[in-house]
Amino acid sequence: MQKFTVHQGLVAPMDRENVDTDAIIPKQFLKSIKKTGFGVNLFDEWRYLDHGEPGQDPASRKPNPDFVLNLPRYQGASILLARKNFGCGSSREHAPWALDQFGFRAVIAPSFADIFFNNCFKNGLLPIVLPEATVAELFDEVAAFPGYQLTIDLERQVIVRPQGAEIPFDVIAFRKYCLLNGFDDIGLTLRQSDKIKAYEAERLATKPWLAHTLVQG
Repeated sequence: MQKFTVHQGLVAPMDRENVDTDAIIPKQFLKSIKKTGFGVNLFDEWRYLDHGEPGQDPASRKPNPDFVLNLPRYQGASILLARKNFGCGSSREHAPWALDQFGFRAVIAPSFADIFFNNCFKNGLLPIVLPEATVAELFDEVAAFPGYQLTIDLERQVIVRPQGAEIPFDVIAFRKYCLLNGFDDIGLTLRQSDKIKAYEAERLATKPWLAHTLVQG
């Protein structure tokens, strides 16, 4: 999992409440058994005027010229600014995959659906909860200043505005530790690989019949 330490990026505004995971990555794209390739279909039904199916060449499709992520001023955005209850709906982990693979490193909103919120941390995407009034101010600033960027310092737990003002945010210490070090659940487990190998060797030495049982099973 990619580490998150300090990130500076262009901000794109998603000015909609209750954006659900089927809007983030529509259900037909969940057929893939791979964990990659979802970025091209992020917000598919909003980004394109035609219906999308897995495996389609994005160049052959009709982009929606009015959708925010298709606007030239937001090309290359890596911070998504959203309204309340972002990521509601089904618990599909493909939603943070799609956001990450599109190029977003963080999502800022007044609130998130719980499962989506947890899935973000497990996949290297930083969800930041700020007061609704603060988020509204950021929406105004993004609209007023083309090329608007924010700097997110996870170690210090602050968002730095272009003029230097800082906005503090909260994050659970364990989640912060995992993001700073790039540890997903597997990465956390593999830190103990020497102990796991030692345990398995000792177990087979004291109970050798288990190896035969496992092979037969």
